[in-house]
Amino acid sequence: MNKPEMVNSIASKSGLSKKDSEAALDAFVASVEDALKAGDKVSLVGFGAFEVRKRPARKGRNPKTNEEIMIAASNAPVFKAGRSLKEKVNPVQATAPVTPPVP
Repeated sequence: MNKPEMVNSIASKSGLSKKDSEAALDAFVASVEDALKAGDKVSLVGFGAFEVRKRPARKGRNPKTNEEIMIAASNAPVFKAGRSLKEKVNPVQATAPVTPPVP
């Protein structure tokens, strides 16, 4: 789903106009960005959490020349899905009872 499709989905589910839906989506993204820049964690109960993880400097290789290079330390934004979201994406399927093997 891309941004225009997300805006249409928000508009249809919320009753907002497409213009208001786009403004709400942009405000959400900007708020998450600002919080992560400030080093905060954004938690949406049942949905998930956005946070920043620090990546240490490490050695790497240039695949073209096979020369060893140093990769600088960096901060990586990550999203960890909440339990409710995981359950919706992976619905529990009824499984047949497991019978023990016959010796």
